[in-house]
Amino acid sequence: MPHKKGSIGILTGGGDVPGLNPAIRAITIRAVREGYKVIGFRRGWAGVVEMIRDKDADNSDCYQDLTGETVNKIGRTGGTFLHSSRTNPVKVPRDRIPPHLLDQYQDDINDLTEEVLKNLEFLGVEYLIPIGGDDTLSYAVRLHKEGMKVIGIPKTMDNDVPGTDYCIGFSTCITRTIAMTHDLRTTAGSHERFLIIEVFGRYAGFTALIPTMAGAANRCVIPEYKFNVNTLTELLLADRKTNPSHYSVCLVSEGAMFQGGEMIFEDHSKDQFGHKKLGGIGDMISERVKELSSNYFTRSINVISQRLGYLVRCGTPDAIDSIVPMAFGNLALNLILTGTTGRLVNLRNGRYDNVPINVVTSFKKVVDVEKYYNVERLRPYYKSFDSKPLFLMTSDY
Repeated sequence: MPHKKGSIGILTGGGDVPGLNPAIRAITIRAVREGYKVIGFRRGWAGVVEMIRDKDADNSDCYQDLTGETVNKIGRTGGTFLHSSRTNPVKVPRDRIPPHLLDQYQDDINDLTEEVLKNLEFLGVEYLIPIGGDDTLSYAVRLHKEGMKVIGIPKTMDNDVPGTDYCIGFSTCITRTIAMTHDLRTTAGSHERFLIIEVFGRYAGFTALIPTMAGAANRCVIPEYKFNVNTLTELLLADRKTNPSHYSVCLVSEGAMFQGGEMIFEDHSKDQFGHKKLGGIGDMISERVKELSSNYFTRSINVISQRLGYLVRCGTPDAIDSIVPMAFGNLALNLILTGTTGRLVNLRNGRYDNVPINVVTSFKKVVDVEKYYNVERLRPYYKSFDSKPLFLMTSDY
């Protein structure tokens, strides 16, 4: 057994995606081989926040030691075996304060960063590798500023973490979106209907735009451009007319907005990062295009409205979401071995690299509408693909 060099902590935060377990596996196997102890924090930042600094306390719900045997098989599976949460240690509500800290934190909203740093020190965690989207990684930036040695790995179906062309989970998401949309065509064609499919994408429309570019849909509406529903109806009617099977397809980002309107939420409750739960824009568009279609046709056209939701984020990762997490995990270990921290591992123009982790909070990564989205046709621009990255429109930073 090689001499232990220190301890590395890993956690996964935010929504689950295929590819998280392969990343955990890659980090752990390489780290153990290099002589490090590896600790997996459970339930994202919640495990780091809620643990008790007592060697005799039962912290099995907060963290566990990871070994090659622990992670080897889980690398083939989807989701995250360490579990996840949307806990934000900077904004912990009073009713979510761990019982052993209730006497110390009594505000409505509490910053528990001091406890996080003490907990990491108590466990001897020298390096921390959070795997997550811009919310999870924004807190990693905070810890970096506090002096913690952090290396971030980007994960999100929306592919909207700044500083990288690719985030774990995106390929599986769009692969399934394309496949499921094509499957639903049989029903749309059988009944000569519009097919409106709602996909993930709160602020960025990559998950609707890329599948549409790949031929999954005739049109798409994205968060970056507030669309005119009359224009969308006219375009779908024209697409339906030219289709021998008399149907047309539109992909809708969950964060898309009607012209003059705002985002549609299921309710007004917020998570600890300030986000309300989106959902319902696809159904609203379906109702409107059905109603408006009677103005252009002898009768209203019925609509199949489908929200793909968790179907595109569950199950096993595809090839890219098996390969990229493996590479990201090893990139993180390379940085640790050279004493380099405060970085985000990334992919840019087909090459693996890393950038300062502060890039995560420096700007919002969204679709460049002028370059990539035809606002008159409500579909992607099909221009030159020379020297573009794999997913075409994700290298603008």
